Amino acid sequence: MLVPTRTMYLFVLIFIWMLPFFLNRCVNLVPRRPPLPPGPKSMPYIGSIVTMLRNKPTFRWIDKMMNEMNTKILCIRLGKIHVIVVSDPKIACEFLKDKGAIFSSRPDCMSGYLTSGGYQNTTLVPMSNHWKKMRRILSTEILSVARHRWLKDKRDEEADYLLRYIYKRCKTNVGVTRGILNVRFIVQHHTCSIMRKLIFGRRYIGRGSEDGGPGDEEIEQVDSILTVHAYLYAFCVTDYLPWLRWITDFDGHEKIIRKSLQTARKYQDSLIDERLQQWKDGVRTKEDDLLDVFIKLENPQLTINQIKAQTLDLMLATLDNISNGVEWAMAEMINQPRIFDRAIQEIDSVVGKDRLVQEFDVRELNYIKACVREAFRLHPVAPFNLPHVSSVDTTVAGYFIPKGSHVLVSRYGLGRNQDVWDNPLTYNPERHMNGDIEVVLTDHDLRMFSFSTGRRGCPGVLFGTTMTIMLIARLVQGFTWELPPNESHVDLKENLHNLWKAKPLFALAKPRLPHHLYPII
Repeated sequence: MLVPTRTMYLFVLIFIWMLPFFLNRCVNLVPRRPPLPPGPKSMPYIGSIVTMLRNKPTFRWIDKMMNEMNTKILCIRLGKIHVIVVSDPKIACEFLKDKGAIFSSRPDCMSGYLTSGGYQNTTLVPMSNHWKKMRRILSTEILSVARHRWLKDKRDEEADYLLRYIYKRCKTNVGVTRGILNVRFIVQHHTCSIMRKLIFGRRYIGRGSEDGGPGDEEIEQVDSILTVHAYLYAFCVTDYLPWLRWITDFDGHEKIIRKSLQTARKYQDSLIDERLQQWKDGVRTKEDDLLDVFIKLENPQLTINQIKAQTLDLMLATLDNISNGVEWAMAEMINQPRIFDRAIQEIDSVVGKDRLVQEFDVRELNYIKACVREAFRLHPVAPFNLPHVSSVDTTVAGYFIPKGSHVLVSRYGLGRNQDVWDNPLTYNPERHMNGDIEVVLTDHDLRMFSFSTGRRGCPGVLFGTTMTIMLIARLVQGFTWELPPNESHVDLKENLHNLWKAKPLFALAKPRLPHHLYPII
């Protein structure tokens, strides 16, 4: 039997004394996980959901927190999900471009699932082979340069119709309202009319109104699409606590979005069914619009439900961004006549007064484009881009980003970032003019957010840019726009619950071109 000696006791004491140093050494050899981005304190399991519900609208609460914490990246835990919000262009580029492969998916949530018809479109689909297939179809068959040229006549027809409609309204309005038009109504319905013409080959779903404008069906469709936009990814509680959805529609979002989708689809789905039957019966034999292209795709062939989901996707992708940007640009320009005068001078210099502005003029209309770009910067259509989801644990800007995090880039924060823009709250199109370099609406450095970029970037930038610039160019060239009588300025207040103008823009329109240039009434 081994008898303990004084030496053995000494070794044991030395071992016990040295043990903490060895353990500390081993711990230091294991890489420490970086911290999460700064954010509010959260409760167990539910995170900051209660605080979020107490501070509506959520995007203004988030913006306030980022300002108070003086941070350009914020982490809010909602349920088990970390919501990462970014307002710095370099950090945003790291998320969407440098590590785009990691952050190229979308959340699986109630509003995205319902709006996409069960993830059968492109924009809202989580990363999958289906998304790759649909993205390829859009890029090569639907939104390509060749397809853009193919659809030019339809866009021209709608541009002419816009001018004819406004001209007629200027002549037929009587009394104190003569020539006073609701610019928001005009630009929203014109944008939707173009998309109906490109997709379905028709301006209106029904017969339209007696004055040549949209009818009840078109107004109902536009209102429903805008409602879907308002509730898509709208911080719905059941997206973060999924078990609640089986018990109750906690905040009423699901009921609202289901009703709006039903309204938006009831008209267009019947048109798609009718068109498909025409092709089966041999009544239709030639492709004339995008719906025909979708139906006649062979490799790969789309199902009827995929076609319905994708056509709604195209309507959603164009309506709000274009119309919101043009309305804000017009409002700011009317408030600053110097800017409006310079825009008119550019139109008259490039186009003249002997013909109407055409799409081939767009490249030369740098100041007009700068006016719209500045509106996109200062008055984005939504607080955030569509959310991206991290596929693995990773590190961005020195912070730990857990797998499954929802990443939101703040359109509002980027465009009004004082480290990037001088006097960011001032509408100043000249800031985008750089000598003879062509002005574009996109910004791939993410100093502002007009059209999304990266792997999930907008494939329809050419269509969106052309439609936006042609819309405002026709408005500026065709008419003078002034404040209604007894008004001294345009009220530029934002709506509390979104970033739209709080009140629609009303302006006094007067024809400024020779009568014979206006399309025949």
